Amino acid sequence: MKGFGIHSSIWTMSWTPEAAERAVAEAIRNQFDFIEIALLQPGLVDRAHSRRLFETAGISAVCSLGVPEGSWPSREPDKGLDFLTLAIDAAADMGALALSGVIYGGIGERSGVPPTELELENVARCLTAAARHARSRGLLLGIEPVNRYETHLINTGRQAVEMIERIGADNLFVHLDTYHMNIEEKGIALGILEARDHLRYIHLSESDRGVPGKGNIRWDEIYGALAAVGFSGGLAMESFMNMPPELAYGLSVWRPVADSTEEVITEGLAFLRGKARQYGLLRANNSVN
Repeated sequence: MKGFGIHSSIWTMSWTPEAAERAVAEAIRNQFDFIEIALLQPGLVDRAHSRRLFETAGISAVCSLGVPEGSWPSREPDKGLDFLTLAIDAAADMGALALSGVIYGGIGERSGVPPTELELENVARCLTAAARHARSRGLLLGIEPVNRYETHLINTGRQAVEMIERIGADNLFVHLDTYHMNIEEKGIALGILEARDHLRYIHLSESDRGVPGKGNIRWDEIYGALAAVGFSGGLAMESFMNMPPELAYGLSVWRPVADSTEEVITEGLAFLRGKARQYGLLRANNSVN
């Protein structure tokens, strides 16, 4: 995972062959190095079509998800493993480099109290087996901390590191997100510093999930911290524009975050790439853009 990528939700949340072709064509037109696919229904994806599409376009892919209720690893580790196994196989068959996101639970999974030792042990047991299967398929697994309104399990870079070190699998990595860091970290760059040894992927998302550079995220602090730790992983722009109702509810994105998709990409991408050049991250990622 190198260079600049974009989350497929900017164009679609349904990875049908038609939607996939449009999203990949738009990613190529805007000179992205990779595309992140919301793998919400891994059993329904046309894996062979996606693999051919990526290979023909010469673009890399990453898959991400949240685990559906009924298969939450904290409560049902065996069912959680069944779902993650399906998703891992789908991602590998598609030719993706990694499966990441809220692989430890669901978006909207909140107990109202801190995670119990039993919940964390269930998550660790599930992800230990999932990481073993992912390794057999040549796939990396990422753990994304998200804010307290979306889960009570893993909210900070430090908590993600603790889970990875508890499991001890070398194909697990930390996946940070600036939107969530802005809510949960003591300092906006602290999550980067805490996760530095395991950090391989980051979502670049504005404070309102809209156009990067038009909100309250302290981008110089973030890019400075990434440069300081020698970050060389994937930089993925994420802005939610096309949410199905059930996911919009979990993510609380019922209000439009930007005037148009074009505004997010043209203005936001130019801003993020400019910052990456300023801090030397494009060179570190060997990006040609």
